[in-house]
Amino acid sequence: QVQLVESGGGLVQAGDSLRLSCAASGRTFNFLVGWFRQAAGKEREFVASISGNGGWIRHADSVRGRFSISRDNAKNTVYLQMNNLKPDDTAVYYCARGRLGWSNLPSDYNDWGQGTQVTVSS
Repeated sequence: QVQLVESGGGLVQAGDSLRLSCAASGRTFNFLVGWFRQAAGKEREFVASISGNGGWIRHADSVRGRFSISRDNAKNTVYLQMNNLKPDDTAVYYCARGRLGWSNLPSDYNDWGQGTQVTVSS
C-alpha cells in the first residue's frame, strides 16, 4: 500500500503557472505515477505519466508543450509543472500509482490521492 498526497493547487489567471507535487509514502518509490484531472461534470482524464526511474514520460495531447511531469526519487515526489494555464485546465488534479505498464485509463491506477483544486480564471 502506498499513500499519495497532492499539493500546489490554487486560483490563478490565464497564462500563469503552477507546480503540483505528489508526495509518496509507504513503499519503495520506484513505481509508475500518473496525473489525472477531473473537471466538474466530466470524467476523469489522463494528463501525464512517468516511469519509476523517469526514463519515459507521456503527456496528453491537450497539455503537451505546456505541462511537464518529472520526479525526484530522493524526495519521493512527482511534479507536474503547468505553464500557460487556460480556463479549460480548471479541475481537481489527482496522482495515482500505475498497476501495469503505461496506460491512460484511470482503471489501471491505484492508490489515488485526495486531489488538489486548480482554478484558472480568464
